[in-house]
Amino acid sequence: MIAATALSLSACGSDGGPDEPKLDPMQGVPTPKVESEPLGAVTGQNDVVGEGSVKVALVLPTSASGAAGAAAQSMRNAAEMALAEFNTPDVQLVVKDDAGTAQGASAAVTAATDEGAKLVIGPLFAHSVASAAQVARQKGVPILAFSTDANVAAPGVFLLSFMPESDVQRIVSYAVAQGKRSFAALLPETGYGSVVEAAFQQAVAKAGGRVVGLEHYGDRSKMAEPVARLAATLPQADALFIPDSADNVQAAIGMLATNGVNLKRLQLLGTGLWDDPRLVGDASLAGAWYAAPDNSGYRAFAARYRAKYGADPVRTASLAYDATSMVAAIVKAQGAAALNDQTFSNPSGFSGVDGTFRFRSDGGNERGLAVYEIQPGGPRMVNPPPKSFGAQTAQAAAPAN
Repeated sequence: MIAATALSLSACGSDGGPDEPKLDPMQGVPTPKVESEPLGAVTGQNDVVGEGSVKVALVLPTSASGAAGAAAQSMRNAAEMALAEFNTPDVQLVVKDDAGTAQGASAAVTAATDEGAKLVIGPLFAHSVASAAQVARQKGVPILAFSTDANVAAPGVFLLSFMPESDVQRIVSYAVAQGKRSFAALLPETGYGSVVEAAFQQAVAKAGGRVVGLEHYGDRSKMAEPVARLAATLPQADALFIPDSADNVQAAIGMLATNGVNLKRLQLLGTGLWDDPRLVGDASLAGAWYAAPDNSGYRAFAARYRAKYGADPVRTASLAYDATSMVAAIVKAQGAAALNDQTFSNPSGFSGVDGTFRFRSDGGNERGLAVYEIQPGGPRMVNPPPKSFGAQTAQAAAPAN
């Protein structure tokens, strides 16, 4: 099967300029500011994976420093692994370095399409995707990108990432199905928080629930006052949504208890950011629910990755694996001409390492997610992910395990 959650996840980039730090799919790791041009664009050198006749560009920030560069290398490895596990794919990946910049992405896509690339996989960050898309549109080439910022999705620019909206829709709809009707939320003042808030309001209204309390915080040092205000509204709520990473969630839970909130009476809800050992093993969160992909597929993928490369993959590596496997499967079944919007928008979707997914015509995506409950011995799946989107889901690939 192919693979598809930043790190678990994620946050979305802002809409500022190209030099402004962006939030990437690794839950808020800022994009480093890198001034160098991509290696391929400067020297003409290519990192080529595979010997197939169909050229596909893989655009990643391989020369960027820190987390971005590490993620790029891991994702490049995962793409290589996907081709190795596929049965004689007629695909050649041409790896281009965009250095984590908008300018680099434009240069990388220009070079790749001039060399005959029929599709672009990547880039990783929102500002790079936006720049790459301008070139790709002119060349008539579609993009499978990894940003979680829905603002850069568009027809022909498909985001194969972990979209926060999917997490929110899944956990709210499950909570309502279990009888929860009155919701409160404590939200971070970040790009991710803004996206999640809009999705939360929409999901609650669509499910027939109501929002009885909503507070925002900048960081943990400024959390006490909004938590105290929220505590006053919680007697009216039967579910509390806290979509943030482990440190902030644990701080919020402690402050709520200090404010006299009976957390045993409330159903705590979270997103895929909660799929973290620090939270799933926290006794104070026992009974809490969160939405995330079924992790059995990822565990198998990670084990194969470790055996091949001697290290753990970054969580977003499965996205590159999924994209590459999907492309190889499409080329094998239908040929290079099928690498187009119509194929990618197939409503039946695809099956990947992290479960089922499909692209919308606007470039966004939907994922089949599971619901987990935190228990003393670790998380337990209380509601499995759907196996399809109402029709038979297309298998993008089926490498040997």
